[in-house]
Amino acid sequence: MAAAVEASRMKATVERLVGFGTRHTLSSQTDPKRGIGAAVRWSEAEMKKLGLTTLQTCDTVTGRRVPTPTRVCNALAIQRGTERPNDVVIITGHIDSRVSDVMNATADSPGANDDGSGTAAVMEAARVLSKHKFPGTIVYGVLSGEEQGLLGGKIIADYAKAQGWNVIANLNNDIIGNSCGSDKVCDARTVRVFSEGPRWQGREALAAQQRSLGGENDSPSRNISRFLDSLAERHPEIGLDVMQIWRNDRFGRGGDHTELLNAGYPAVRFSVAVEDYDHQHQDLRVEKGITYGDTVDEMDFPYLAKVTRLNVAALAALASAPPPPEPTVEGAVSTDTTVGFEMLNASKSFFHQYRVHWRRTDSSSWEHLKSIDKNACSIWMASAPGKPHFAGGAECKAVLKGIRVDDWVFGVSSVSKDGFESPVASAVPGGAFRPYVAPVEKK
Repeated sequence: MAAAVEASRMKATVERLVGFGTRHTLSSQTDPKRGIGAAVRWSEAEMKKLGLTTLQTCDTVTGRRVPTPTRVCNALAIQRGTERPNDVVIITGHIDSRVSDVMNATADSPGANDDGSGTAAVMEAARVLSKHKFPGTIVYGVLSGEEQGLLGGKIIADYAKAQGWNVIANLNNDIIGNSCGSDKVCDARTVRVFSEGPRWQGREALAAQQRSLGGENDSPSRNISRFLDSLAERHPEIGLDVMQIWRNDRFGRGGDHTELLNAGYPAVRFSVAVEDYDHQHQDLRVEKGITYGDTVDEMDFPYLAKVTRLNVAALAALASAPPPPEPTVEGAVSTDTTVGFEMLNASKSFFHQYRVHWRRTDSSSWEHLKSIDKNACSIWMASAPGKPHFAGGAECKAVLKGIRVDDWVFGVSSVSKDGFESPVASAVPGGAFRPYVAPVEKK
């Protein structure tokens, strides 16, 4: 599927986006040829041609960069899963653009790389993957309002919550289409993936537990990052190495994935290995022999195609794998460690086995694993006396002999009957992929 991505198609998409003149969030929403309204309508129409269910999700907002009430709309396309339609993976890129003055809604603002590249990745992923079927649902999101305050990210996060989606991951693509920086440093073989450490949503409630039990490096988003790094290593034909950047975003900056993180959904940001600051957030001009402005000619479309191929491979894998379980761990003052996890939908045929993973606390990647067939689990019912309650009714336990809990981090992944493995969910406070919900205190 990844091999079907075409750089020439993506170049044509970016050129069409640039053709709208400006896509500033405060530009015209009614002009048929120029402005954000025309661009959003075009992107939705293009995805609708693929046979996908499309819609615009909108909200009227005001804020520091939106001085008067303004309607902000995302274009979404939904490819519903055949077995688990409520398990959702989301790919996003923002369609709005800007020049040097973030409030200038009239000047030409090509927005080729920032973020025509991310929008092109979303639309190309939709073209490629819409030809196939997946157990889980894939949502393709073309977002507005990023430059004015991550508005489109908030709108899609709110929509996901209202729909009751079980969001496994958001892959946000923002500035993914150049391979040389403003200092002439070039790198066409690396893509940066940014991921938060301790989960932001629920952080205050989780802080005391994490101080005692760990979890500083094991948020769901951090495990999505590890998943992508492993995926790229297993598929060298894509031609990319994932540079895991262990912070939410670039230093002091932000992207739409942050709003999904705020809602409790795992999310990461893809971005180029080296940014070209002369060709983002700049007026079109020439000064002292230097050309400024975010134009098509400054992009590297073969590189953009590689980043999109990694996204396509990840979306296909995530939509094919069962959702990660929610593991627990125990073993204090013991030479053995017991990892437990709820058997999610244990009766469903798409679960084949689980894999218990562990690594040293100072290791960046999972080092060891033990596979457990779901029919071979040592299972006890949630109603058993003295046992904690698991909503699914049954828990599987794996005892790791001679593995001391103090020295390792543990996690569990789910595997489908076709061999597709989910990301690992870490057995730490805040490690579950679902939004954190504080336990109800007993009166």
